[in-house]
Amino acid sequence: MIIACEKWRKEFGVDDIVKNFDFPEKEEVNKYDLQFYHKMDKDGCPIYIEQLGKLDFKALYASSLHVSPPVLPPSATPSKHSALFATSRTSLSNFYWVKAASSIGQDRYPECMSKFYIINAPWLFSSVWMVIKPWLDEVTVAKIAILGKDYKDTLLAQIPKENLPKELGGGCTCGKGCSLSDEGPWNEAKWQKIEAEMSNGSGKTV
Repeated sequence: MIIACEKWRKEFGVDDIVKNFDFPEKEEVNKYDLQFYHKMDKDGCPIYIEQLGKLDFKALYASSLHVSPPVLPPSATPSKHSALFATSRTSLSNFYWVKAASSIGQDRYPECMSKFYIINAPWLFSSVWMVIKPWLDEVTVAKIAILGKDYKDTLLAQIPKENLPKELGGGCTCGKGCSLSDEGPWNEAKWQKIEAEMSNGSGKTV
């Protein structure tokens, strides 16, 4: 799996994309494909949030843009992230989007996912999930939780309330909106310095 992962990263130039990616269209894309990293959970893992209920493929395609996920920062411990997918529409296309994302995470970023939550999931998700999950690795399946509308207690057991956006049951209200804030310890000077040293090949193993 590791060899296949490294081959894929080289073929698609993943490391170069992360280093050189410029995204001036972020606010426009944010209207159609709401996905972002925001603060940390109680285990020190960055929280990745994607609101599938606001995903508009047609508008996104029309703008001819693609979102590249940010690099996992040196501030992350233990080098994993927690993913949170929110859906408000009963659509199988949403489910297969989640399946594709979890498969990429499993095959291309092995052991980089701490938790994977799907909230506001309609009953259809749970039914289809029983069919889909045998296709995934057992370790990956154990990290995935499909939750309905009563998800808040489960999320807050893993994510501090002040780190979870208010619209998802938390208490965070960033000035420009959480999705555009890029709020997290990876923006602190000490971590940016370490990241710069690592990018230049002069940093020590952290």
